[in-house]
Amino acid sequence: MNDGNAADRVIQHLRGLVAGAAPGSRLPSVRELTARHQASPVTVAEAIRHLVAQGLVETRSGRGTFVATAPGERPAADLSWQTVALGPRRPGEEEMRALLALPPAGAIPLSGGYLDADLQPAAALAAALTRAARQPASWQRGPAEGREDLRAWFARESGAGLRTDDLVICPGGQSALSTALRALGAPGDTLLVESPTYLGALAAARAAGLRVVPVPADADGVRPDHLADAFARTGSRLFYCQPLHANPHGATLAVHRRRPVAEAVRAVRVGVQRLA
Repeated sequence: MNDGNAADRVIQHLRGLVAGAAPGSRLPSVRELTARHQASPVTVAEAIRHLVAQGLVETRSGRGTFVATAPGERPAADLSWQTVALGPRRPGEEEMRALLALPPAGAIPLSGGYLDADLQPAAALAAALTRAARQPASWQRGPAEGREDLRAWFARESGAGLRTDDLVICPGGQSALSTALRALGAPGDTLLVESPTYLGALAAARAAGLRVVPVPADADGVRPDHLADAFARTGSRLFYCQPLHANPHGATLAVHRRRPVAEAVRAVRVGVQRLA
């Protein structure tokens, strides 16, 4: 018996059944097809795999073979069990979903720090990546706090008298925010933020269990008088500030406000955490 001809017979038979059946209809079993076409189970299975690859049929483990259902026609999966198994959503999830949402076609996303593809120095980046890949150390696990030479460079560039051991290199801005907030605060603590402020900072704060209190800001940055009042009213020891080109409004803390803001922070002995 020619297995190739047998497989073709099975394929043509199933094609005819699919053409006249509704999506989701059950098709003959492997045993039935084997008997009908005098083909081996291996040949029948191969014919079914061929039609699965073409999107005409689908197999369901332990149940059999069925006419494929179009993606738009498939019933929505019942995931309600996850609510019980996983519990309520963690605070900050909505902010992160909004932050990571794909922009509509033609829109220019302003929520992230990635350059538009036309502005990226792709050739230079590719060359740098090639050079780095040649280094044996690139394929080793690095120190959790970041490379010492990189931390030393940031310490020198900061101009704030920082030492190499004062810095930690994080894999991204969101990771740095989360690390800093969890290190400086405990669940239930109050975090003061400029209003409006970076959505990712709100997500990290709420995920860390912090209570967020907004402080008014305008074109010159955060209002020092409102900041001092917020410290006194809430007893907070944490303040998240973006002094340069704040996200989302773009303001830079005005020169005449910098000293009053620093004095308001110093008055309550707030720890300063710089995110480069």
